[in-house]
Amino acid sequence: MNKLGFGFLRLPRLNPEDEKSTDYELLNSMVDAYLASGHNYFDTAYTYLDGESENAIKKAVIERHPRESVWITDKLPGYTAKSEDDNERFFKESLERTGAGYFDLYLVHGIDEEGYEKAKNFHQFDYIRKLKEEGKVKHIGFSFHDNAKLLRTILTEQPGMEYVQLQINYLDWESESVQSRKCFEVAKEFGIPVLVMEPVKGGTLANIPEKAKEALDGVTPGISPSKWAMRFVQQLPEVAVCLSGMNTMEQLEENLEDLQPLTEAESNAIAKAARIITKSVAIPCTGCGYCLTGCQIDMPIPTYFKLYNEYKIKPDDKWKVEPEYQKASIGHAKASMCLQCGGCASVCPQHLPITDYLMDVAEVFEGGMKPVVGIHGALKDVME
Repeated sequence: MNKLGFGFLRLPRLNPEDEKSTDYELLNSMVDAYLASGHNYFDTAYTYLDGESENAIKKAVIERHPRESVWITDKLPGYTAKSEDDNERFFKESLERTGAGYFDLYLVHGIDEEGYEKAKNFHQFDYIRKLKEEGKVKHIGFSFHDNAKLLRTILTEQPGMEYVQLQINYLDWESESVQSRKCFEVAKEFGIPVLVMEPVKGGTLANIPEKAKEALDGVTPGISPSKWAMRFVQQLPEVAVCLSGMNTMEQLEENLEDLQPLTEAESNAIAKAARIITKSVAIPCTGCGYCLTGCQIDMPIPTYFKLYNEYKIKPDDKWKVEPEYQKASIGHAKASMCLQCGGCASVCPQHLPITDYLMDVAEVFEGGMKPVVGIHGALKDVME
């Protein structure tokens, strides 16, 4: 059993601080190894890495392998649209960036309650149905970040959807905010195959607390935390593809290993591990980076949240974590300089109260928030 899809949201970089410094030598080798294993599903989006993701699809996949040998999924960033005319513009730009000629699957991207209203106003679902009729895409669907009730409404009101992409992992399975299980069950009821994003929750389930690891090892030792997470997702029959954003050959090789469905004892152990992890994770951020597009002052929010979570798990190690925070803030706005504009939270797929969390980060690593001085003053402080 292996349903691995190659996600192009997190790519190997030559410079960890520059999301456009793709290490193509390594990425090409990973793409070749992935295809040699018999897999061929690649996932990208217009907004990923500010366009670099689609460029990477072109350079690492399309220009190096026969088009018909690969499956390319791309997405219409409807939530960023200003008018119905943007539908055509986004699609044409994605085709040009990827060089794909057509898309095997085209999704309306990041649908939540607000995004669905915009999708209806700008006829985005009608547009992708039209693309399929014209043969410009082979299959259509949408990626979703909201509750099961809304998912049911969309699947009822929007006929012809062939796939839905959902955030599913064992930590969010019973979450009332993400509603992984409830959304999955709605998709199953409608007979819609599921594409899974965030199976390891942005790396959270690859680096779990020791007590959670002990709960898993106590049943079946020798399995890495990330493999436990992938097994949980891939055992679900309705899951067609399980996406993973990989940036090392080691990650790819592990993800390509054969996976066995969970036993009852292993399922119980995962449930126990989830309870332990939930208590230890202060900020349930997946590190997707969507918030970066909404921030006016160039603040590396996911990095700050990752460091804050490390501190909360082991407060005695603050002396180790705080210098990393100071290093990460060089040339960027610190958490204390947040303008409280809410731009980050408005695009967060997890619907996190990001500005509230930034206050917590500032309190731990800086001793509190600074007065809001406006964007120009804040940027001046950053440079100084």
